[in-house]
Amino acid sequence: MNFEHLVEINDPGNPLIEPLSRNQLWQGLVMRAENPELSVMGLDACVVLERSSGYLRRELRFGKLRIHDEVFLTHLQSVRYEVMASENFPASQLHMKIEEPAPEHLFLRFIYSSAMGEPEELVREHLKQAYIESDNDTVAVIRELGKLGKLGDYTPSPSQSPS
Repeated sequence: MNFEHLVEINDPGNPLIEPLSRNQLWQGLVMRAENPELSVMGLDACVVLERSSGYLRRELRFGKLRIHDEVFLTHLQSVRYEVMASENFPASQLHMKIEEPAPEHLFLRFIYSSAMGEPEELVREHLKQAYIESDNDTVAVIRELGKLGKLGDYTPSPSQSPS
């Protein structure tokens, strides 16, 4: 199953949306990768098994269930999670990409893919809704961290790359 959607982070024309800089959004995505307990419901622990520049290999613990994944971080651009297949579920991938079609007008694109094949329509719609809710929760946590000053100060800057 494949699914993708966009979440608007900044709209310079909408003063009701508290802006985040590209760097703040990036710091929030890195924090999510290193401390998934902040936004993953039911997660008991995350153990980083290997760490190098732009890479994490982790074990996520949900009770007795163990999930192994790899996280690839491309500075200020994207975070890609690759979940290893197990007896409980197939391999899957989540790619989060920062997009900036105009200066300071940020979006976060979420791209899901799974080797599970195409589920029934009802299951597919439930999965899509769960992905959207989880991604909105991720953005809400990043916004809260930004308000608390844990992602650095908001500093408008030119786009880091074309999207």
